[in-house]
Formats: sequence, C-alpha cells, structure tokens
Amino acid sequence: MTSTPTVLVDRMSIDGTDQQMALVTLNRPDEMNPLDWDTVKDLGETFAELEQDRDVRVVAITGAGRAFSAGGDMKKYATLQRDSVDFPQFLEDIHRIFSGISQSAKPYVALVNGVAVAGGIELVLSCDVVVASTKARIGDAHLVFGQMGGGGALTLLPRAIGPVRARELVLSGRMMDAREAMDVGLVSRIAEPDELVAAGLSFAAEVAAKSPLAVANAKRTMNAAWSEGTGITEGLRLERTATSLYCLTSDDAPEGLEAFAQKRPAHYTGR
Repeated sequence: MTSTPTVLVDRMSIDGTDQQMALVTLNRPDEMNPLDWDTVKDLGETFAELEQDRDVRVVAITGAGRAFSAGGDMKKYATLQRDSVDFPQFLEDIHRIFSGISQSAKPYVALVNGVAVAGGIELVLSCDVVVASTKARIGDAHLVFGQMGGGGALTLLPRAIGPVRARELVLSGRMMDAREAMDVGLVSRIAEPDELVAAGLSFAAEVAAKSPLAVANAKRTMNAAWSEGTGITEGLRLERTATSLYCLTSDDAPEGLEAFAQKRPAHYTGR
C-alpha cells in the first residue's frame, strides 16, 4: 500500500506565463499537519528541488484542512524526546531547513489557512511574507503542553514582534487572530479563506515582474541584516556591497534602465 505523502507540491502558473508559484501543502489534515521528523525531511527535499527550478519564482506554504500546522507530533515526541542522539539531530534538521528559507533565492510566502502554533509558528517566522486567512489563529503554545520552542520561536518571535509582546505570547500560550497578528507585524496581508491562494498568486505576480537576481539579492541582504542583528553601519555596508556587485556585473540592471528609457516592458533573465 502506498502511503499518503506528507507534503504536496502544485506548480501554479503566474498570469498564464511559464513562471510559477509552487504551492507546498502540509498534508496530514486529520492530525492538523504536525511537523514530525519525516515531514521536516520531506520539506527539506522539496525546498531543495524547488530551489533548482528556474520557472518557480515564489514558494508558498499552506496546510490541508483546518490547520496550517499544530507543530510537533506529540505522540512521536514521547519516544523521540527520550533519545539523546536523535532528538538533538531532529532539532538541528529543523534549524537547517527552516533557516535555509532565508538564504533561498526565492521569496517564501506562508499562507496561514488556520491554526499555526509551536512548530507551525516557527515555520511562519521563517518565511519572507505572511498572508493569513480570516480564520487563522497563530500562537506559540509550547508551554501549554510542557514543551519549549526549539525550532526558532524563542529567538525569531522577539525579533519579529518585539520582546515584550513575544514574552506575553509565549508565557501565556494564547492565540492571536489574523488582525492582531497583522497589527503586531507578524502578518503582511489578510484574505478570506477561499481567496488565500489567490492572494499568494497576486504577490507572486508582483515578484515575477522583477529581476530574479535582484529579488534574490534584495531578500538575502534584508534577511542577513535582520537575522544577524547587525548595526546600521554594518547593515549599510552589506547593502552597499550587494548593490554594487549586482549593478556592476548583472545583465538585469542595465536591462531595467534601458526598458525604462525606451518605455517598454523589461525582459529579465536573472543573470
């Protein structure tokens, strides 16, 4: 018997072109899409494959059913957390795969369709843009079940929404609705449930009109300056270096200038 895949991938055309948004769906809806070790590895393999696909301009992540992801698999944790070799390796794999999102050349969009807690919020925090359904509920909730955030919540959440709000959210274990999550800066856009994927495609269309190389450089520069906690001087140095390299060596930078001067659409190659 063939097992049901934990991760589904649907490549969706952007505005009828060859450019695509890859919709990655966590596919264990009956269990609220837990991020067990197998699923984390499947995500890593999926992301690596999509990274090599030049037609994919944006990667969107969502969940099947009523949850984005309710986090780790609590049943499997009962055994995994007793293993002094496998459990640290599991956490290391999560960190490697989730942190790799910030280094990807492609923007990642979390399409939060429902509950996103624990590992779910850690995956959300790893993405570049977050679009939440009006039915989304987002929180940490590790402490509610005697757990601790180990996939980035304790480090990334204070940086994303500020330390005071993050401490309150983690220590209380409460959930935010989409509006509050947007107000604190965790969510970029809000959409009705049946319009969530369309909202992702709308963002993807905005990205697809840009140079792939410029998008990758801009994303990586912003993420590096943010994640490393660099001061303004170092952040500006990083920005200056990346911009100089792109403008002096790429085909896309002069193409954008020529297209503007000639009043025509730009034809970017990503080189």
